[in-house]
Amino acid sequence: MKAMPKGLLIVLSGPSGAGKGTVCQLLRQRNPRLAYSVSATTRAPRPGEKHGVNYFFLNREEFETWRARGEFLEWAEVYGNLYGTPRSYVEERLASGQDVLLEIDTQGALQVKASFPTGVFIFLLPPSFAELKARITQRGTESENERMRRLAAAQSEIAQLRAYDYLVVNDKVEEAVARVEAILMAEHARVNRFSDEELKAQLEGQLG
Repeated sequence: MKAMPKGLLIVLSGPSGAGKGTVCQLLRQRNPRLAYSVSATTRAPRPGEKHGVNYFFLNREEFETWRARGEFLEWAEVYGNLYGTPRSYVEERLASGQDVLLEIDTQGALQVKASFPTGVFIFLLPPSFAELKARITQRGTESENERMRRLAAAQSEIAQLRAYDYLVVNDKVEEAVARVEAILMAEHARVNRFSDEELKAQLEGQLG
């Protein structure tokens, strides 16, 4: 049996308006040891967002330089902007046994799955498409054209659902986070995530 990294790579995706950011924020608050990978993007910061905290805000030339050097685990163009996950941060945390959370779109998730098929892939949905539309509208951070484009893109993103391991409906944030936590607890107990040596140590510890 091949030894698997002790840290879990958790990939959370979903259409715009599904509440990914809110779920991830509460998940991190309740699980302080969970490492959150900050993505790089060429889009402009929204009000209150900070460089290096919410995203690494780069211009297109800077992003292309990072990509040419192989510094992204995955990258994608979404709504005309480039997004990427810095590779070194993720690999270092996983090697140290720490769980890493990626909040990325479906394009990037499929790239990550090709490199890390043992990752935990979770798709987040609002309770209805009407609720999705309401959340995007109430957010007030995009133009009307941008809102329409995000609603149209949601359909193609939802069509990728079968590529994921789990579906979580985000009706109430606290309940959605509890579901994600239950998924992670179960994944940590999967027998095929343990090497022979780790299983032997577990058995010796339990059975004496």
